[in-house]
Amino acid sequence: MVQRGARVQVIDPHGPAAGASGGILGALAPHTPENWNAKKAFQFESLVMAEPFWRGVQAASGQPTGFARTGRLQAVADPGALTLARARAQGARQYWQDQFHWRVLETVPAWAPSAPMGCVIEDGLSALLFPRQATQALAAAVRARGGTVVPDGPAQGVTLWATGVAGLAALSEGRTRSVGNGVKGQAALLKCDRAGAPQLFAEGLHIIPHLDGTVAVGSTSERDYADGTATDEGLDALIERARALVPALAAAPVVERWAAVRPRARSRP
Repeated sequence: MVQRGARVQVIDPHGPAAGASGGILGALAPHTPENWNAKKAFQFESLVMAEPFWRGVQAASGQPTGFARTGRLQAVADPGALTLARARAQGARQYWQDQFHWRVLETVPAWAPSAPMGCVIEDGLSALLFPRQATQALAAAVRARGGTVVPDGPAQGVTLWATGVAGLAALSEGRTRSVGNGVKGQAALLKCDRAGAPQLFAEGLHIIPHLDGTVAVGSTSERDYADGTATDEGLDALIERARALVPALAAAPVVERWAAVRPRARSRP
């Protein structure tokens, strides 16, 4: 809306980058290029548009967003997965409009997850950002364009409510079923400068080399929790898995442990 000339008001009770918006992971990864449908096409278009969008946010705000299209490497688990990965290369040429590649690397790079099959999948569409930086930069860009970001108050003009999990609870009031719920996630930042390297994905774990010289690993997905902001043994296990999967992280010190609750809308009617 700001880009269209609107003066936008954002009502954010806890301030920019609070809660899940202040996260540290930031994996922007595509659906596989096969069995194409409207949802996959929409996501592809969004990932393509992300680069100029975040470049504009950074220019307007003067603050880093951590965005970079550095691609992704994935481990190949077994022969069946390898056959499927090679078949998807043709799908990428067709559905990704020959703009971004999907291919199997027969030689495993030094920065890569453990590769049981001796090869990894590489795609050039995946990108990353630093959510905390990106959210703060976005708020600054809104202000720079004449908008406001306030904790409360009446709606004025074009108004967006950043309500998070509390917003789902409010929307659920008076309904027979909840429209969504909160899911706790835990992640960690390690000091390991791999800026510009691709993100890694293995055994459900995202490993994100940020541009500031840290690597984020995560995350857990917890429906049941007592404290939405506390870290525990679940994160300890996640960090150890990351070190085992990526030898380059074996001695990297942990510089931040993070947890928050993200809103999860009901995905099926």
